[in-house]
Amino acid sequence: MAKIRPGDVIVGLASYGKATYENDYNSGIGSNGLTSARHDLLNKFYAKNYKESYDNNLPKDVVYIGKHKLTDAFGRSFSNDAAEDLGKALLSPSKTYAPLIKNLLENNFNKINGLIHCSGGGQTKCLKYIPENVRVIKDNLFEVPGIFKKIQEASGADDREMYQVFNMGCRMEIYIEAQVIGRVKESNKKDLVIKTNNSELIF
Repeated sequence: MAKIRPGDVIVGLASYGKATYENDYNSGIGSNGLTSARHDLLNKFYAKNYKESYDNNLPKDVVYIGKHKLTDAFGRSFSNDAAEDLGKALLSPSKTYAPLIKNLLENNFNKINGLIHCSGGGQTKCLKYIPENVRVIKDNLFEVPGIFKKIQEASGADDREMYQVFNMGCRMEIYIEAQVIGRVKESNKKDLVIKTNNSELIF
């Protein structure tokens, strides 16, 4: 049972990017959202030519309703990597957090108040695990990866629906009793600023 409580800090783990064990960039799509993503993005060509790829009892107005093909170019505005096709982005494997979570639990089990895997409810999954007297505020999420922007554009879904269905770039959350003590900004020189109740110290 999660012990999530007021004062906890939420540490998010990105669903996208290129981990050391990956050969290619990962779009961030998770296996739970893949069926919805395929039908929102891809066009009727796939319904006609690949009937085995979907439940043929589904209403036709929800089957492959997008405008894209798997071979369409898929640029990543948030990455310097070369553009890849949409099929490769859709087939990105769900990232595994198992090695990291195993390490965290073995060494810090009592310090972790909650672990939320943001699938099957997207960014709202945490509502299943928090007590009645707690409000969770997520006001510094990762930039939304391109795959989710494409899905939203193709489906016409509003932000509320997107964050309720998809991980939107953050698929694992760790709730711990901690405090964010600062941040890092770009500067024309290396320095450190410490702000106290009485002064501002610059090193």
